[in-house]
Amino acid sequence: MSTTASSTTGTVVDRGLEGVVVGTTDLSNVEGQLGRLTYRGYNIDDLAPNVCFEEICHLFLFGHLPTQNELRSLQKDLATHRMLPEPLITAMERLPTTAWPMDVMRTVASGLALFSPVNPTGEHLSNEHTAIELIAKMTTIVAAFDRIRRGLEPIEPRHDLSHASNFLYMRTGTEPTDIEADALDTYFVLLADHSFNASTFSARVTASTKADMYAAVTAALATLEGEAHGGAASAAMNMILEVGQPKRSETYVREVLARGSRIMGMGHREYKVRDPRAKHLEKMAKQLGEAGDSRWYKIARALEDASQKVLQEQKPDRKIFANVDFYTAPTLAALGIPGDEFTCLFACGRIAGWTAHILEQLADNRLIRPQASYSGPPVHEFVPIESRSNGQQGKTD
Repeated sequence: MSTTASSTTGTVVDRGLEGVVVGTTDLSNVEGQLGRLTYRGYNIDDLAPNVCFEEICHLFLFGHLPTQNELRSLQKDLATHRMLPEPLITAMERLPTTAWPMDVMRTVASGLALFSPVNPTGEHLSNEHTAIELIAKMTTIVAAFDRIRRGLEPIEPRHDLSHASNFLYMRTGTEPTDIEADALDTYFVLLADHSFNASTFSARVTASTKADMYAAVTAALATLEGEAHGGAASAAMNMILEVGQPKRSETYVREVLARGSRIMGMGHREYKVRDPRAKHLEKMAKQLGEAGDSRWYKIARALEDASQKVLQEQKPDRKIFANVDFYTAPTLAALGIPGDEFTCLFACGRIAGWTAHILEQLADNRLIRPQASYSGPPVHEFVPIESRSNGQQGKTD
């Protein structure tokens, strides 16, 4: 834990709020020492191979895994809300094709509020219906701009495809294979929630001000964009591209560690063992490689092995394992998704958790307003502007 003590008050400051409990949630539990992640009490190891993303959405929004009828109803509701308002499509068509995909996603997601009714104070309704609308439209935003920036017309979503299959179809105009659809669906399940991570906490802080769901999701998207959070998978893919071939992995790892840098996708703030999501994504990356191009998986596997070997040599007292971002890279790359869209795909899964956390926050709300330990100068005499000299104002005798 990273802590400092204020020189003026003696207050212990936990930088990054590491180890600080700031609230409660029924949605997910991260047990770092055990390497276990659960959604409403269900182990991710049971969920990932057995349920679809739509079932996870139902679990988060309505508190239980759906029956077949409930699942069909939710799937129909999601399919009905996939279309984007035409003005937002037009707006994307007028954006620079060089625009960063997460900037576009954040902007367009915020723009969805413009087409939602408001009450006299300008507030949008924040409920399960709004959550379903946002979940449904996120993948459409990503797929539409993906085609626009490639000089292609956006493809309308289909009602007869699953959430994951429809996204892949909207990118290419071709229905994905079962292996491709299953891989992306599993990815969405694994990324759906992770307790009070940075973007989720940002969403809850925003919701605690009684801002609506659109505002809170926009805050979450902005928070996710950073490399230390949602951008890590793209950085891992850049690393894989730089390595180029499996046999270079150990040399690369030694070079990176020698200059004091870190291996992207290795290590996690919470997990002290291997991220439980990594093995499921590794399986998906391997299956996709066997069905098509296996180079990304082979490089990733060699990199993890090399990292374990070299880190064990250099830092035998530290255990660093692959996290979810590490095998996200070869999985999404094998699906044909460019590296600069990886964070957008993260958001397409995490939107299920974000919206559920926002509803949970609003159901028992209290403004989140932490304290800070002041480290500036002491109280001193005010100096009128005509008496100030450069560098002198604010100083004391």
